[in-house]
Amino acid sequence: MEPALLRIGELSRRAGVSPELLRAWERRYGLLQPTRSAGGLRLYSPDDVERVRRMQHYLSDGLAAAEAATLAAESRDESPESALDPSSARRDLGAALEAFDEPYAQAVLDSLLSEVVLPYLHDLGERWDRGEITIAQEHFASAVLRGRLLGLARGWGRGLGPQAMLACLPGEQHDLGLIAFGLALRARGWRIAYLGGDLPIESVISAARAVDPAFVVLSAVDTETFTRSTKELKSLARTQSICLGGAGATEAVARAIGATLLDGGPVEEAQRLTELAT
Repeated sequence: MEPALLRIGELSRRAGVSPELLRAWERRYGLLQPTRSAGGLRLYSPDDVERVRRMQHYLSDGLAAAEAATLAAESRDESPESALDPSSARRDLGAALEAFDEPYAQAVLDSLLSEVVLPYLHDLGERWDRGEITIAQEHFASAVLRGRLLGLARGWGRGLGPQAMLACLPGEQHDLGLIAFGLALRARGWRIAYLGGDLPIESVISAARAVDPAFVVLSAVDTETFTRSTKELKSLARTQSICLGGAGATEAVARAIGATLLDGGPVEEAQRLTELAT
């Protein structure tokens, strides 16, 4: 999964600024630097969240909007690695928590997950594929990070929000991206029924019917893993809302099954699923 990008609605929620004002700041001052999805949708990064918050800070100090926007943009340019700096992240998280600012605290945590942990795992897999590290090194790193992420996931099945059932299809052991996605959902109030890796397709179907979640999210890194179960998943999709994620999930496979494709970052897609559930 790629690093998280945000739609303007999520940017608005995290920064506490209306979408209309955000668009105005982007148009007039170039404060935001969105990219575009394949469908032409503007997508914003955690850096944009930081710039908006600095803009608000300078405005509260009495600066004119144009000057505030210039300073907000320059602050980032002077420290291009600040989003990844542990001391900076620690200060940002502490400031958010001490100000009772839950949305920004979540943004900091999302940023660390999306900019540090997941990119490292992606790089780790590529290095193993090129033979630059041993399978033992890859397994050790994955095991350590998996244990830590599952530690954060304790209690994620409790609550009153919508429920998502997460599982890897038969033969699929790579579940770290799926766990990260579950954590991003949990941060948005979801309850998580996590079934883990290498789940027989019959068990997926049985569990989905027993749990009856708002969404069944299935992951695999190989497209063939999905195509082998197309018939069964297509049948399940008649009664359950299915989402497909991981490197093996493609638009063609999702269309054949009647599922929703999750091809963005875990935070972005968690927000999209939240919007679909409302």
